[in-house]
Amino acid sequence: MAATSQRAVQPRRSHARFYFNSGAHLLRIVRERASNLQELLDAIRTCSDACIFQHTFQTLEEHHFLREGFSNDFSHWAFSACNEIELAERLAATDIREFTSIAPLRERLVQIIDAYLRKNQRAAGKPALEPFYFMAADLVVIPTPYSACSGEEFAEGLRKVSVHSIYYHFIDARLRLKLNNNDFSIWLENELDMGQAAERINRIDIYTSTLEGVRRNILRIVEGEMARA
Repeated sequence: MAATSQRAVQPRRSHARFYFNSGAHLLRIVRERASNLQELLDAIRTCSDACIFQHTFQTLEEHHFLREGFSNDFSHWAFSACNEIELAERLAATDIREFTSIAPLRERLVQIIDAYLRKNQRAAGKPALEPFYFMAADLVVIPTPYSACSGEEFAEGLRKVSVHSIYYHFIDARLRLKLNNNDFSIWLENELDMGQAAERINRIDIYTSTLEGVRRNILRIVEGEMARA
């Protein structure tokens, strides 16, 4: 009985360690720019996937401490530089969690702006107060001292790393993984057989949670799963 009890409390361990990394983004301005909404629409059609990701997903890191406001750079520019409030609200309503690749996200943005300009033709060529400069980011991966081969070590590392590490593994990873998943969920499911926890983590709302909120939610899920084991 004692041996059985001892085996029951042994934590699940992985042979493949999880290495917590962080990332620094080196922003660069690309060739596309817009001085009015028609030019914005044309540029969104042709710019790189990295630009679309930068102005939608990566906006979340830059404003991770905000719970309200416009959710992407396109909507913010439509509001602040073009004074097209209705368009800004429509763009802000685009929920990036719905998309599993950049192509349909790009198409959704195009559809919203195109439909708006068809109804409001005077807005298409109206000069903006300031240009919209399209940007992309080159990612530099920065190792941290923290790694894990068990759920306990994973939770401990998650408590210690910066929010930039949370962002790298939880949001940046989605561009590498075609928006389908995040590094935390993949490792927990594949290495620790914590599939249910991995799925719940992947569903954490990145709009209504700050990065610190994401950290707390992941810890709650992982520690709850370990407590039931």
